[in-house]
Amino acid sequence: MRFGLAVPTGTEGMMYPVPYADPDDAVRLAVEAEALGFDSVWGNDHVSTQAYVRAEFDTPPRFYDPYLYLSYVAARTTTIRLATAVTVMTFRHPVVAAKMASTLDNLSHGRFILGLGIGAYREETEAMFPGTRMHRGDYADEFIQSINVLLTERSASFSGKYISFADVESYPKPVQARLPVLSGGNAPGSKQRAALHGTGWIPAVLTPAEVTAGLAEIRSIAAAAGRTLPDDFEVAPQLSVSIGRTREEAWERFERSQLCQHMLSLSKSTLRDQQGAWAERNLIGTPDEIRERVRQYADAGVTTLAGLLFAANDVPETLDMMREFAETVIAGDA
Repeated sequence: MRFGLAVPTGTEGMMYPVPYADPDDAVRLAVEAEALGFDSVWGNDHVSTQAYVRAEFDTPPRFYDPYLYLSYVAARTTTIRLATAVTVMTFRHPVVAAKMASTLDNLSHGRFILGLGIGAYREETEAMFPGTRMHRGDYADEFIQSINVLLTERSASFSGKYISFADVESYPKPVQARLPVLSGGNAPGSKQRAALHGTGWIPAVLTPAEVTAGLAEIRSIAAAAGRTLPDDFEVAPQLSVSIGRTREEAWERFERSQLCQHMLSLSKSTLRDQQGAWAERNLIGTPDEIRERVRQYADAGVTTLAGLLFAANDVPETLDMMREFAETVIAGDA
């Protein structure tokens, strides 16, 4: 099992309070993650404050561009993988996104992972494209197909309802022979994109049994289309972590965190029908209990616990919990 940390590129006001991490703190978390044995860091992608965040906090949250942030982290680290969870596809044209992804992969000497998704908040896309009737799922289907063309072919062309370009030479290509392209989300369309066009899947807050079922669905879709999934197909769910000396202490930490409030806020959208049984969908408990949950996720087919979010309300508390997790869970899993 590999372990990834969710870094604060766009987490203030949602997973964490406002303020949470200034630029130096945000970079420090990634550097510390590498030193502690985390395999990867995962940055999310937001362009504007969501309505419910504006209602809760008087001060706007700071959302850092994930590509600029990860490029800076690449220069401060040597081995940790650099990932987006997720790049919101409507925020960038695929020709631009392919250039950014390839550049980051070159600068980091092959450490980039491209996670793609439609985004949890439709309002951000509508703020950028007011009055446009866009089906985000259909746009995403075209995006993942077209960016794969740009990343692999010398002369790239694509013609779709939303995305079209012709004879684009996008160089340099990624350092990796095949840049990892993971489809993020729990919805049927996300699984279909993973099955048909991706090298992995990034679900969120699923139980091991739900991961098993989702992966079986992805394999079935791929097989029906005549595609064999790569042997290293990545299954990388995003989960929350609250670790304590007792189960009660872990739950108390979780329930007083902004992260808990954020997950509740998504119960009518991204996490619809998944708002119950938090303990089964996350890593909440003692080190022994969490290690057992990790084993269950591994048995379900999970390869990376990606973008782990710690139930902490400031950076020092996050670092303390990261260290405890590294010493008791990561080291114990090795």
